Amino acid sequence: MRIEASAVTPPAGSVAVGASSAVDAPARALPAPPRRAVRRRIAWLQAAPLTAVFVVFFLVPLALIAMVSFWRATDYELIPAFTAQSYLDIFAGCGSGDGSCVMLSTYLSTLKFSLLTWAITALLGFAVAYFLAFHVRSTLMQTVLFIVCTVPFWTSNVIRMISWIPLLGRNGLINEALLATGLVQQPQEWLLFSDFSVVLAFVHLYTMFMIVPIFNSMMRIDRSLIEAARDNGATPWQTVLHVIAPLSKTGLLIGSIFVIALVMGDFVTVGVMGGQQIASVGKVIQVQANVLQFPAAAANAIGLLAVVLLMIVALTRLVDLRKEL
Repeated sequence: MRIEASAVTPPAGSVAVGASSAVDAPARALPAPPRRAVRRRIAWLQAAPLTAVFVVFFLVPLALIAMVSFWRATDYELIPAFTAQSYLDIFAGCGSGDGSCVMLSTYLSTLKFSLLTWAITALLGFAVAYFLAFHVRSTLMQTVLFIVCTVPFWTSNVIRMISWIPLLGRNGLINEALLATGLVQQPQEWLLFSDFSVVLAFVHLYTMFMIVPIFNSMMRIDRSLIEAARDNGATPWQTVLHVIAPLSKTGLLIGSIFVIALVMGDFVTVGVMGGQQIASVGKVIQVQANVLQFPAAAANAIGLLAVVLLMIVALTRLVDLRKEL
């Protein structure tokens, strides 16, 4: 009987240990939810400063601009009365058919500058980024060439634009060279203060914004994919079109967003390189603000923002940035 009792009855120490572990298990699991709550609060606290900056310096001013766009204005005062006249003025004269649709034509002109600049900077940016990523083997040389590309950014945008005037002017270096070689009989007026000079200045100013993101995407391409394309008989052009270009679309999209947003809102370049003869939406907004027509300026600012956002949304439909990044 003693042997059976000792066999059936577990040792006292083992019972104590099992009981204590069973009791302590829930106690150890209890602190987990408070820890998650603390982590969430810390995350919200970390995001709070940037959120406050975003709200105060972006959302609040944007809401004020939208509010003012529905006001009325006279030559000497703002009247906080709700009206959509400032938005209707954008399309004023468009249904008459006599070519008096001035404001909408200005939007189309700005869009034309944006698309031309985007196409040229995309080609130049892709070419330069391709050269740096696949033909320059040394990291040091890549860094040096990048610094060379950023040299123009060491000076003001206005100075860089003015530097084109001695080259493109009526008595500039290019016209003098064309006259000296006999290619033309008189100075070419279209070189300066024209659509050509405006697009040229835009390309000069914003090509770097296209080079950097495309180069970053190209550096992330697995080189074994290029070797595999070559082993399968692909020509260099086929490799670029079917391997490198599709894998660089993220950088191309980011650069496109930068360039389009900058060109659509630029008014200094159009004023300087257009000789105050070419209109853009940004230039119109500046003039309207200077003559205290704030509702009209605010309405055009909201309209310009809507156009830019639609273009960005259309671009992001082509590439899922969250997935690619």
